[in-house]
Parts: sequence; C-alpha cells; structure tokens
Amino acid sequence: MAQGERIVIVGTGAWGTTLAVMLARQGHEVVLCTRTPEEADRLRAGRENKRFLPGVILPDDLEITSSPEEALSSCKMLMLVVPAEHMRENVRRIRPHLQTDTIVLSGAKGLEMETGLRMSEVIAQGLPSEFEDSICVLSGPNLSREIIAGLPAGTVIASRNAGVAESAQNMIMTRRFRVYTHDDVIGVELGGALKNIIALGAGAADQFGYGDNAKAIFMTRGLAEITRLGVAAGANPLTFAGLAGIGDLVCTCASRHSRNYYVGRELAKGRSLDAIQRSMNMVAEGVNTTKAALKLARRYEVEMPITEQIYQVLFEGKDSQQAIKDMMLRGPKREFEGPVEDWFKRLRV
Repeated sequence: MAQGERIVIVGTGAWGTTLAVMLARQGHEVVLCTRTPEEADRLRAGRENKRFLPGVILPDDLEITSSPEEALSSCKMLMLVVPAEHMRENVRRIRPHLQTDTIVLSGAKGLEMETGLRMSEVIAQGLPSEFEDSICVLSGPNLSREIIAGLPAGTVIASRNAGVAESAQNMIMTRRFRVYTHDDVIGVELGGALKNIIALGAGAADQFGYGDNAKAIFMTRGLAEITRLGVAAGANPLTFAGLAGIGDLVCTCASRHSRNYYVGRELAKGRSLDAIQRSMNMVAEGVNTTKAALKLARRYEVEMPITEQIYQVLFEGKDSQQAIKDMMLRGPKREFEGPVEDWFKRLRV
C-alpha cells in the first residue's frame, strides 16, 4: 500500500470528504479542492464538513483549496467525486492544469442525463486524447458513514489500462478498505449507476410492507435488467455478480444510509419528488439516471420494465403501488433471455 503520493480530490460531498480523510490518515499528501474560495475558507476554519459529514474532524495535514492550479501541481492521482450532472463542467475546470502523467479516477455513480454517457466517457471527451489510458473508475458498496468510522469495506477500480488500475489500487487500499482491480469499465460503471434506480423501488416496497419475498424478487429482477443493458453495451455479465454489481445493489437497497432508498420510501408515503429533493443535502443519482438509462435502453433495444415503471412514478405522477402491481401482472417470461442468454450461449461454444 503506497504512501506519500499527492492525491487531489474534487468534490466535497460525503463521499469525496470521506476519501480525503481516509487517504490523509494513510499518510498521503491529500488536497481537497472546493468549488468556491468561501467553501475552502469555511472548511479550513472549522476543520469539519458540517453540511455533508458532520462530526468528522478533517486532519490537520489535509490541504484545502479552491484553486485547481494550486491543487494539481505534482499530482499523482486526481479523483473526481462529484454528481454526474456536474462532471463535465468540473473536467472543463481542471483541464488546463492537469499534467499528462496524472491518473484520473471517477468516483461518481451516475449517467449524464442528456447524453446517457458514463462518467469515464464524459471525462474522456473533456480531456486530450493522451489521457485515455490514464482514466479509471471506482465503484462498489461504499457507504461513507461506515467507511469513515473504520468499518470494513471493499470496492473495485476498473481501467482498460491494467497498470493504471493497479497504481490506483496501491494508493487507495487500506487495512479496512479492500480494493480489487477490473478491466470491465463499462460493467463497473453501469452497475454502480443503475443499481440506484432499483434502490428507489426497493425503498417503496419496504415502505408498503411487501415483505422479504417481494424485495428479493425485485432486487433479483433488477439485477437481471441491469445485466441485460450492460451486456448490450459491451460489459461482461460476470461483472454484475461482483462488488460493483450485486454487492452494491444489496448495500444500496438495504441501507438506511442510502439516498436513493430514502427517496423511494418517501415517494411511497405520498410526498412529491420535488419536495423530497428540496429537503435533501445530497443528490440521489437514481432520479436522473432513470432518464438516462431509458435512453440507453432504446439505443440498444433492451427491455427495462422496472426502470420504465420507476420513470412513470418519478416523472409522470404514477402511483407507486400501481407501478408494483403492473410489474407483477406482466406476461410469463423465461428467467434468462435476450443479450445475457446469448452471451452465455457464445461462451459455451
């Protein structure tokens, strides 16, 4: 586990702050880059992110600045831990100051709503072509509150460049935060993004008291839906059996700390989406990802009935209970069909 490298984290939400504190505790030279000078001043003065991670003291040697030029000097790895909707503007902001030997890691779990692009694609579009092999993504069952408390956890770093994934692994892994490498960037990103959609429905099902059987079928069929789209987009279906797939899905659909699960429960109580979002400090990525996922589904001609029903609840005013009933009343189906079954048939040949 390497120590001492300069790591810059853009994004001061709960996850970005957690990573900054964890890596600073490991002896790295960590810089937390804020959006405004005022935010940097506030975090430096209080040594606490009261909005997103209250009660956690920021280490004295954690540097805080709003200047990308200052932050990125001699940077070994840049971690972009911002909401998906803000990724493109943040890449544009840091691009003039980024050195070509810097690893660029996405810690965001979402899709760009307008384009349906994954975060690594957004980053690649915003940077010169020489950075293409330096991009990696991080995803897994990673709840900030548990990790910052030192509870055991694991994650996945994927890159098309094995050396980049291994370098990032060595910098991030700790005795309580285990990191695995992967070469399936598409699968790791889609697993992390699409499970947020399923978590919205899981929260609603729990609020209605539908029981563990219902939740099990919902999560399992949700995973099948995620895998179908992933395989059609070029992912390895086995990725969705790992930490970035079923691992993250189970965590997000079960935890009281999950923002998307919370939104689903509140919708089932009859609250409007607008009211729920206005009451939250942080972004529930599943809302915008639902729109983006349906665009991808149409592009790849993949059926996503759960996502379609959740879209209708979120944006068309459909009753949550009626959406669940409509899913249960769909016609008979084979359990495995479409792109996933085709993939396994090719594997057997």
